[in-house]
Amino acid sequence: MSQPAPRPRRWPRVLAIVLLALVVAAALAIAWLVNRVPRDDVAAPSPGRLEVSEQAVGTWRVGTVDVALTEAGLRMTDTARDGLVVWESPPETAFVLGVLGSVEWEDYRRYFWPRTDHECELTDQSVRSATDDGGRLEISGVLAGCGQLREFLLELRPGPTRGDVVLELSGRELDALTLVTGRSPDAGVHGFGEQYAPFDVSGRLIPIVVREQGVGRGEQPVTLLADLSNRGAGGNLSTTYAAWPSFVTADVRGVALDPDLPESHAYAVADTRRADTVGLTTWAPRLHALLTADSDPLALIERRARAQDRPPLPGWLSQGAVVGIQGGTEKVRSVVEDLMAEGAALSAVWLQDWTGARKADLGDRLWWTWQLDEQRYPGWDQLVSDLDDQGIRVLTYVNTWLVDAAEKDDQTRNLYAEAADAGYLVLDPDGSVYELDQGGFDAALVDLTNPDARDWYADVIVTEVLGAGAAGFMADFGEGLPFDAQLADGEPDVEHNRWPLLWAQTVRDACERAGQPDCVTWFRTGSGGMAEYAPMFWNGDQIVTYSPQDGLASALLGTFNAGVSGWHLTHSDIGGYISVDALVRDYVRSPELNRRWAEMEAFGVMMRTHESNRPADNEQVYDTERTRADFARMTRLFAALAPYRADVVAEAVETGVPALRHTWLQYPGSAAAQSDTQFFLGSSVLVAPVLAESRDSVEVSFPPGEWVHLLTGETFEGDATVQVAAPLGTPAAFVRADDDRRADLEAMVAGVDR
Repeated sequence: MSQPAPRPRRWPRVLAIVLLALVVAAALAIAWLVNRVPRDDVAAPSPGRLEVSEQAVGTWRVGTVDVALTEAGLRMTDTARDGLVVWESPPETAFVLGVLGSVEWEDYRRYFWPRTDHECELTDQSVRSATDDGGRLEISGVLAGCGQLREFLLELRPGPTRGDVVLELSGRELDALTLVTGRSPDAGVHGFGEQYAPFDVSGRLIPIVVREQGVGRGEQPVTLLADLSNRGAGGNLSTTYAAWPSFVTADVRGVALDPDLPESHAYAVADTRRADTVGLTTWAPRLHALLTADSDPLALIERRARAQDRPPLPGWLSQGAVVGIQGGTEKVRSVVEDLMAEGAALSAVWLQDWTGARKADLGDRLWWTWQLDEQRYPGWDQLVSDLDDQGIRVLTYVNTWLVDAAEKDDQTRNLYAEAADAGYLVLDPDGSVYELDQGGFDAALVDLTNPDARDWYADVIVTEVLGAGAAGFMADFGEGLPFDAQLADGEPDVEHNRWPLLWAQTVRDACERAGQPDCVTWFRTGSGGMAEYAPMFWNGDQIVTYSPQDGLASALLGTFNAGVSGWHLTHSDIGGYISVDALVRDYVRSPELNRRWAEMEAFGVMMRTHESNRPADNEQVYDTERTRADFARMTRLFAALAPYRADVVAEAVETGVPALRHTWLQYPGSAAAQSDTQFFLGSSVLVAPVLAESRDSVEVSFPPGEWVHLLTGETFEGDATVQVAAPLGTPAAFVRADDDRRADLEAMVAGVDR
């Protein structure tokens, strides 16, 4: 008897359909969320045809520079320097472009996302006349595109240094102007502020806007999760606290907009996508640039920086580390005692919570009332005095924001109320105080365009911050001005990128008023021209990883681009700052991260630790006997190099050349100049930090010559890439065998373990 046929089993098929539906739903949900994440919508015009009329063709002299205008374009050469090319346009291509359009901004917690609308791009250039007006050359003509014609005027005159040229481009009926600079095919482009990207920024459209750096900036999964949970908070390769229109090329030429003119701080876009040009579009009707060139990169940077004076950096800062501590008087005393017992060299403690601490979305935050929290720090004056007796200064913290002190019970002054009553705060479009979400609390910006407000805030810093016994402070923020704000003077679309400069000027004024011209202040946000007012900068808020997008390696990349853009002294938070639990991964410091970061900063200009935004969840350099001993050894190495560092810092302050240098600055043309993973401290010390976890060696690209390991004495032949042993505690640092400073440097580091 035959058996009945088995019934088909439906459940596996139903389950598969349900699972498929869930996957599709999840994908659609993620796609919907991703589409809600704001992004840069950036555009830049591409050069069109160039036409030069016969009557405009000619050669003129601007200072020592010969300016030749031909049918092929514009070229400037310095006769006093063997015909060195100062600037040239791309051959037979328009070098002035115009845009009719607008820029809209999406703003979420200081993440500013541009949306560019080019209604008309005028990319065909017709040069009609050129006139020499007593040493000033005027070149005029029209720009054409989409049925429109607009006039432009290009003026050239001698720069502040012999051999430089000042270029002024205007187009009164245009919304944006583009200057197109020629370069040798595939010549590297460097700068545009502190770009946390490869040193050669070629091949990109780069928005020049000061904004939040981002959390991850491409490192996954933290970037995606930050984007989805906080609307774009992950950032990208172009998000940075410090961006301004200044660049140099491997042709050893430079272009920098004049920071003394407000319109030079307008939103701009750098276009490095073409292999033979650099386009710089600024959303203002005038573009005022300094054109420079020299025979080698260091001379180029020095030439461009000569017009500035830079504030001094006190020598005591180089005598040891600055240790970030939070928690109150007894915590500070205990940490200092423990570190000193291990032989740590300390120059200062950095007590950012001197105003009190509060919890917020990102973790541990501060009270922005800018008065001493005597409950958290009882006996403050005695603490400052006792530390000073040990040769340890106290550094604190202040920023551009104010919170209402009525929310905190122990304040003697309500600075927020004072500023609001006096009309010193930035207003929103309705004319009310602009209250901005800081991730768990609201705060308002002091209006730095108001001279009276700046004067008042400088006095606040004198009396409340420096008056509390601080030898300096972190001067934080500067990127938060909304684009729809009402200001006492100027428009926010210009003042936004200028805000860090106004902040630095306010802080410098306070130091001078307090009789502390050498007070140590350091900034993370950046505008052009800040080096004249800021003695020190830092690399912003890295995540607690090694990654080149947003970790230890990214701090080094930011240093390189900032260095050729005008930041002469830069350092980073040892251990990083941002620590987040991203569900699939909890981003906390690995056991090695503090040690590797400290090794890099031991060869820097300021050795400073940070507890992170989640101090309790991250290892601190002072936590255990082992971490204290390891850190103490690096502080002794840092202090041992003080005599050499003093010369390097003095050179940076005097000339503007960065103390920490990409190899291209020191050895241009060498194979080693292609490396983004090593740096020079001054001209003599080559350092190759370990930038990856669980590594005991590092790849070093040696420039020409024989090189000697400063800590082991091992020698290496130059013009070669070598894998060098770098166990924990033995950073890879070298000096050339024939360097005049070799014996001194070897003697300095010889006593570190004694």
